Amino acid sequence: MRRKSTEGRFAERVVHGVDDAGVAETIVIWIERKQGALWAVGRAVNPENRASDEPRRDDYLFEGYELDDALETANDVLEDDVSVSERDGRTVDVKPFVRKELLGPLERWFFGRST
Repeated sequence: MRRKSTEGRFAERVVHGVDDAGVAETIVIWIERKQGALWAVGRAVNPENRASDEPRRDDYLFEGYELDDALETANDVLEDDVSVSERDGRTVDVKPFVRKELLGPLERWFFGRST
């Protein structure tokens, strides 16, 4: 069975907005754990329109070893996208990323993996 590319995602947020032409768009921001103990933050616009669910290299905004840095990056990006959507007249109710929501999946990922 093919591994789903979103399998390593520990948290995800979706912001609905409009692009410069006024066309509806979906923005997905996520935090994932990659091989080598790397945290990564990604952002994709209209991923549902892509031929593959594999993230593109340029979707990644951060890769590093510190969870707090990943959280800061993800929340900064999320806040920017929410602000733009609100200025465009959209009502946006998206919660920030928090450390606690990542710890459970991290423990399952770390301890629950088969070798």
